[in-house]
Amino acid sequence: MISLKKITRKGKAIFLAYDQGLEHGPVDFNDKNVDPLYVLDIAKKGRYTGIVFQKGIAEKYKAEIKKSKVPLIVKLNGKTSLVKGDPISEELCSVREAINLGASAVGYTIYLGSMYESKMFEDFEDIQKDAHKHGLPVIVWMYPRGKSIKGKSKTKLMAYATRVALELGADIVKIQPYGKLKDLSWARKSAGRVKVVAAGGSKKDEKALLKQIKEYMKAGFIGMAIGRNVWQAKDPMDITKKLKRVIWR
Repeated sequence: MISLKKITRKGKAIFLAYDQGLEHGPVDFNDKNVDPLYVLDIAKKGRYTGIVFQKGIAEKYKAEIKKSKVPLIVKLNGKTSLVKGDPISEELCSVREAINLGASAVGYTIYLGSMYESKMFEDFEDIQKDAHKHGLPVIVWMYPRGKSIKGKSKTKLMAYATRVALELGADIVKIQPYGKLKDLSWARKSAGRVKVVAAGGSKKDEKALLKQIKEYMKAGFIGMAIGRNVWQAKDPMDITKKLKRVIWR
């Protein structure tokens, strides 16, 4: 069994996600948070259990990441928002490269239901085997996408996503949560021994965000992989404290 101790604390997790530059472009950034060092400083001061970077940032800021002692999670694939149609996110970084960059875990996105699903499954199989061979946990971003899921229940797709993560051999699955407590609990149960973290998503009202996280924790999630709701905030450390209070209560 792969240990999650390096990227969790007392079995819980809060990852600071900063892979949005590739996925969305710089539209999410301002003059402060466009700088990876600003975000890394938040992760360090907030004692996040992991920070998510694509390989380019992990490579260019390797010295500062190492000095921060924040566990590095290297995202191994990605895509831009420019190409339309059924999505595919192909491998951009190998497990070996991630290890050389000092990764404590690796992440990979699968668009469940996309016509390219089988290609992403195939890549994930190789990544999972390679990462586990070197003792690295694998986090899968499992997002239902594509024409084939149109009209299907979001809550049922959420549980399907967590189950696929279990079947494929992931250690942690990151999902976009939907529905009520019973739906979230079923998604968590469907994951079996795979740990579940919730995506933070786009910027939300703070009160609504904290209320949502309370529901996720009640359902048995281990925490959050959150980005914009932290590093877009006027006071990132204040929201960090509030998030951690909910997760580790």
